[in-house]
Amino acid sequence: MSNIYNHRQMVPSAPLSSRVTELLDALRTEYDSLNQEASNMRLFKDEYEQRISNQISEIQAVQQNLYELERAHHKIKQQYEEEILRLRRELEARGGPPVPPGPFLQQPAGLGGPQGQPPMGMGQPHSAGMPPGPGGMYGGMPPVSAAHSGPNGSAMAPGQVPMGGEQHPGAYMGPPGSYGPGGVPMNAHGQPVTPQQQQQQGAGMGKERKPSLVTPQQAQQQQQQQQIQQQGAGQMGSRQTPTQQARNVSMVPSKGVVASSQLADMDPDSVPPNMKHEGADWFVIFNLKIPRSLNIENVHTLDHTSVVCCVKFSNDGKYLATGCNRTTQIWNVATGKKECFLADENAPKNGDLYIRAVCFSPDGKYLVTGAEDKQIRIWDVQKRSIKHVLSGHEQDIYSLDFSPDGSMILSGSGDRTVRLWNLETGKEVYKFTIDDMGPKDAGVTSVAFSPNGKLVAAASLDKMIRLWDVTTATPLQRIDGHKDSVYAVAFSPDGQSLLSGSLDKTLRIWDLGRYGPNGRPGEMVTCRSTLVGHKDFVLSVAYSPDGNWIVSGSKDRGVQFWDPRTSQTQCMLQGHKNSVISVALSPTQTFFATGSGDCRARIWSYENRPAPM
Repeated sequence: MSNIYNHRQMVPSAPLSSRVTELLDALRTEYDSLNQEASNMRLFKDEYEQRISNQISEIQAVQQNLYELERAHHKIKQQYEEEILRLRRELEARGGPPVPPGPFLQQPAGLGGPQGQPPMGMGQPHSAGMPPGPGGMYGGMPPVSAAHSGPNGSAMAPGQVPMGGEQHPGAYMGPPGSYGPGGVPMNAHGQPVTPQQQQQQGAGMGKERKPSLVTPQQAQQQQQQQQIQQQGAGQMGSRQTPTQQARNVSMVPSKGVVASSQLADMDPDSVPPNMKHEGADWFVIFNLKIPRSLNIENVHTLDHTSVVCCVKFSNDGKYLATGCNRTTQIWNVATGKKECFLADENAPKNGDLYIRAVCFSPDGKYLVTGAEDKQIRIWDVQKRSIKHVLSGHEQDIYSLDFSPDGSMILSGSGDRTVRLWNLETGKEVYKFTIDDMGPKDAGVTSVAFSPNGKLVAAASLDKMIRLWDVTTATPLQRIDGHKDSVYAVAFSPDGQSLLSGSLDKTLRIWDLGRYGPNGRPGEMVTCRSTLVGHKDFVLSVAYSPDGNWIVSGSKDRGVQFWDPRTSQTQCMLQGHKNSVISVALSPTQTFFATGSGDCRARIWSYENRPAPM
């Protein structure tokens, strides 16, 4: 019986293959479910990406509309300025008060950038914008990318204007009065402008054509103080540290006469009629202390759609090249008409691409341009096509020059190098590298060939000017004297002197000594004179073909003519509404050109004025 009660009925188990099938079906069902969820997520992702893309397009459209509105506002403002000037002159003709120098409409505080152009940050990648830029130069000009950094090693400038002495790595060299990321106003050093600085800039915008008044006693005191400061700076600049003394390249002490001009402080209304000359939107004041020997007139005004970073005449004086955003334009000097329009169709389409330097070959067949994409383009002017694209620089190109025989091209870049290129082959011949840097970065801002083609001069952000021997590519001398970054250099036509302009607001004339054509072995480079007169950064300098005049352009919007023989300033021209980033003189005629952050280039005449009988 026990066997009967203890017996458990055996239940047959399911076959193994059936169980495996059930598990596989369950896995398949789970996989299908997950796959469906993944497909849904992909659809959601695509939808969100499409929405984001549409929003970006809408933002870009709004931004473009804002730029167009700003340009339209600028045009309307100019029309109002002209109408107000006309009415005031009519009122004056009827016995009313005299017409004060414009502009009559004040610019809002904080807007220091060029009018009529989109906000640009010369320190930001130009896919975001800058400038001028350059200085911006000078004028203009974000987080900085290596491709669009200033001449301080990491990233001008311009406008046009990194413009500044105390730049930090990553500052962008651009024209003064430029904008940074998000439209934030930037100062000439590529740094954001504080609210206090914006208020100060805004308060001064409407006053720049009517400088503050100074009494003769105050002017004399200021001149004496400037002389003392310059002499002190010269003594300090001549001292060398042990490290500097150990270098093979010698430093040049700062010496020479200090010449001071007070023209930028003068009120045009207080100047006698025979010592000033006015146009519709410009005026010239002549030095009351010396005889007037020039007449200056505006010949042509060349409007552009962006900051004009550079101007340069052809060697025959018939054409003027101007560089701005993405394009280079060639103008007929006689007629003021645009002859051609050069733009590289293969250049990146996004963002800004300012042309920082232009230079004609001596025979006029080629025009070489340097841009923010680190490329040098050699254009065949007649064919309007690119002959060579020169690559090698690691930062923006800021300056170009042709050798006197036209066989070589000289370039200077923010990567601290000066390079020599063969025109025909497009190959790099020499690379002059700045290895003896001081406490500041040594990005190259300006380069020049000597008239005999034997010397190369380069200005840099570390306050220095350097000379190299072209034949051997060896450094000859390091010239020290300026108190801030040097932004421009030019040889005198006879090759005996070198001219420099700096962010310390001065020009200096250097006697080249043994390196000049008539120099003797023992003679050193010395500072002959320091020219003081600009109220802000000196961004560009040039000699007249006969060597009788020096012309300088500044962030103070002024152009000054100097006599290099006496170190006296002849006159001060105010003809732009923003920084004068570039000046150039015609090699064959008494014309000079200016390029500015106000989106204009202008051609002027300067002629000798007969002495009074």
